[in-house]
Amino acid sequence: MRILRVAPWIYPDTKGGGEYHVHAMSRDQAAMGHDVTVLTTREDESLPRIEETHGYTILRVSPGVTLLGNDVSPAVARYLWHADGDDFDVIHAHSHCYFVTNLAALKRRLGDIPLAITNHGLYSQNAPERLFSLYLKTLGRWTFNQADVVFCYTDVDKQRVRELGVSSRIEVVSNGIDTERFTPEGPESDLIDAEGPVVLFVGRFAEGKRPWLAVEAFAEVLAEYPDAELYLCGDGALRGDLEAQVAELGIGEAVTFLGHVPYDEMPKVYRSGDVLVLPSRAEGVPRTVLEAMASGLEIVMSDLDQVSSALNTEIETVSATNADSFSQEIKCQLQNRMIGGANSTSNTINFQWRKTVEKTTEELNRIQW
Repeated sequence: MRILRVAPWIYPDTKGGGEYHVHAMSRDQAAMGHDVTVLTTREDESLPRIEETHGYTILRVSPGVTLLGNDVSPAVARYLWHADGDDFDVIHAHSHCYFVTNLAALKRRLGDIPLAITNHGLYSQNAPERLFSLYLKTLGRWTFNQADVVFCYTDVDKQRVRELGVSSRIEVVSNGIDTERFTPEGPESDLIDAEGPVVLFVGRFAEGKRPWLAVEAFAEVLAEYPDAELYLCGDGALRGDLEAQVAELGIGEAVTFLGHVPYDEMPKVYRSGDVLVLPSRAEGVPRTVLEAMASGLEIVMSDLDQVSSALNTEIETVSATNADSFSQEIKCQLQNRMIGGANSTSNTINFQWRKTVEKTTEELNRIQW
């Protein structure tokens, strides 16, 4: 099968769960014998325009103009316009949130190459929620409706997409992780040097992730656990604001910004932690949460229906969006950690990456006919 994968970014050019998903899916489908090309944008001009890596091809084009974290790329439009059934059997676009996926939907509308869209999370991490709600009811719904199949991580997300008025076929394909790599057993990370409890935040420093809430909550945790430390893995536009917040709260000695951590190092980082905190206002089923669960951490995150429905026996959710609520739950989980040890990892057996790849590929094979 000749697959054209369309995504605004790819790992390791850009770090993130969605970007790694695009890379790993392409790598593993290539290993299965499929011909995979990833059409993406290139902000770093030093990167090659065409690259053969891990068995698949990356084609990087100019990002054009960036609006609200979204690349509006005429170069992507030109490439899709000229692509046809002699080149590819199926197009697989990642996330309806991006202009490149809108273009893939337009290509499906005007052409004959079947289209699949993976919904990595219904709401954008960058655009204001009210504005994005309007998008979902208009262009977002139209984009979904051009797809031959839409992939959602959970039944809850499937229902939410259907309630938008989407009539395309929707298949639930769980997000997955490498459950042999992310385990409680194994070495810890030299990046983390802590005597007391370790709280982790792993993710982009973006509005939708609300990292400032994790920092504020941790400041309150220190009153009860003065030897606790917070490690923030990631980077983004809000880093300067977060550093200023840490300084203003006077907790600089207890907070470490690790920046982007190589993916191969992350199993060790998780094993070095006690609690993962994720106060996002919007998510799909976050890879970071699955990885932390599999590594034995306690999880404290926002109460998001699609995540709670899949992981409700394994995580602690916080309904309120204030620092006090998160700090109370973090302290509770640290206490549980001291009493009972590591969190159960049993539920992660349902989120194996191999199954994600197999089912996705099966559905792509189905729509090409």
